Amino acid sequence: MQKILSSRLGLSCRRWLPLLAAGALGLAGCASRAPLLPSSNSKDGPEAVIPANLQQVPDALPQIEPIRKGGPNKPYEVLGQRYEPITIDAPLSERGLASWYGKKFHGRSTSSGEIYNMYAMTAAHPTMPIPSYARVRNPANGREVLVRINDRGPFHSSRIIDLSYTAALKLDILRGVTPVELERITYEEIRSGAWQRGRGEELGPVDPPVFAAAPPAGSAEPESIASMTAAAPVVTLPRHAAPGFWVQMGAYSKLDGAEQFRQKLLQELDWMAPLLAVFKDGGLHRLQAGPYSSREDARQAAERVKLALNMNALVVERR
Repeated sequence: MQKILSSRLGLSCRRWLPLLAAGALGLAGCASRAPLLPSSNSKDGPEAVIPANLQQVPDALPQIEPIRKGGPNKPYEVLGQRYEPITIDAPLSERGLASWYGKKFHGRSTSSGEIYNMYAMTAAHPTMPIPSYARVRNPANGREVLVRINDRGPFHSSRIIDLSYTAALKLDILRGVTPVELERITYEEIRSGAWQRGRGEELGPVDPPVFAAAPPAGSAEPESIASMTAAAPVVTLPRHAAPGFWVQMGAYSKLDGAEQFRQKLLQELDWMAPLLAVFKDGGLHRLQAGPYSSREDARQAAERVKLALNMNALVVERR
């Protein structure tokens, strides 16, 4: 069982609180670490000088990041309560109270090992996979934000998420714990761009799902890559891909060919498994991995593919 310990970069609240205050009355978890009023005189809160235009800070941009079973996703214990983080790409919806944390932990290490930035669009959750992306909505005013989950907490029975200062500001919940609705964004929603629905993004009509069955012999017809022989399971085929940079492995006239090679990659490049998808584009079925937030990230992924399989992969941009 993982214990909450200090990191190389400093002590995160989620690591030292159980060790220092396990027996203290009134400490129900990390979200209870300080008053939640936005006062510069509180032990935790905003800094004396707040950056301007925080309302204009863009939401986190969801992208597929592989989930590993170790590190911040190992089971752990806080104040006698055992937590078992989710280690698969699974939907999660919750309703409960949200809190926020600020200057006391600004610049310190999060559970993911990243540095906490109270002005970024991040949050802590006790069991959601790290990293993950989540939609948080304040039903009292209809405001909604997208955050990246990179930390653990809050450790309180009624609180479901601990937000950064800016995320709480944009939701208008700085005055205290507030009821919210929480939804994890899945890989498929990221691949298809469905996470953007309702946010002013036009994705266009979506074709009915296309299904791939086990391919007959000789059915694969790759445009640029030799076909493989693994049998393909039934899969749905989205038409639209999220904006960003994608690594294209090949384009096929028949879905079977794309699915066969996708299965091959799943076996040989396990790190790429959550990134892979097949998209219908005109008369072709494109096998791509992504989305990546920058062309350089996609280029590096294409280079890893080249080194592993001795094949060239093409970096493409979807707008």
